[in-house]
Amino acid sequence: MNLGVKLAGVSLKNPIMTASGTFGSGEEFSEFVDLNKLGAVVTKGVASVPWEGNPTPRIAETYGGMLNAVGLQNPGIDVFVQRDIPFLKKYDTKIIVNVCGRTTEDYCEVVKRLADQPVDMLEINISCPNVKEGGIAFGQNPKSVEDITKEVKKYAKQPVIMKLSPNVTDITEMAKAAEAGGADALSLINTITGMKIDVNRRTFALANKTGGLSGPAIHPVAVRMVYQTAQAVKIPIIGMGGIATAEDALEMILAGATAVSVGTANFNNPMATVEIAEGIQNYMERNGITDINELIGAVR
Repeated sequence: MNLGVKLAGVSLKNPIMTASGTFGSGEEFSEFVDLNKLGAVVTKGVASVPWEGNPTPRIAETYGGMLNAVGLQNPGIDVFVQRDIPFLKKYDTKIIVNVCGRTTEDYCEVVKRLADQPVDMLEINISCPNVKEGGIAFGQNPKSVEDITKEVKKYAKQPVIMKLSPNVTDITEMAKAAEAGGADALSLINTITGMKIDVNRRTFALANKTGGLSGPAIHPVAVRMVYQTAQAVKIPIIGMGGIATAEDALEMILAGATAVSVGTANFNNPMATVEIAEGIQNYMERNGITDINELIGAVR
């Protein structure tokens, strides 16, 4: 039975990956999860310099998920290269580095620094606010999406995955823009903007007022967007958004995703990724499927 998939020329032993920001850079989860059993580990966002993130409180539980306004807190590329890459290289899994920035130059600086590092792919988080455009996310304007993709591709030595924001009118417009800019793959969806108000304290649950909604509540939206995008572009897709079970992951694959990322589920079940991989294998055995690639985009 073959669970292996190919993502922009990179071979994964199975389609299960971690979603950026929910798994650190693997070390804190390694006592619960055998990282060798994952197709890839996607790191927390890495910027050119350390980011402090947003003020607290910055996480709130919601019905069917959670809101976060962590603000991409990270120690910066220097610490990442010295500490996190050597740790991940101990395991037989692919390394995908999530890159964030406030300007196009920020992104390109990190991409240049990673050019000679032993990492397999780069995931560019274009849900970051573009400071030069007054704070609107790069991923909310198709021209910005195409431009930043082109710039990053100039310096990238690894395949580039553009991570799309769902906070747009038409996801396919953004997907086509990334493809036109030279993206090798897409990942979607990032979190949906939401808000929670504490009625007893009569104030916002998050210091930032709004945050990104993730978890099971957004899963049907994510499946719809993955399906639409798969019909609109020719490059491979990594599906994410509320995946907690093998069935959730299979929905994404049937909708057109080549691989899937598991995020919020890691917080309440650190074993979620491995259980999902095993669940997909059991599904294939039960249904007499010998190659997972037969399932990718099988629902038209």
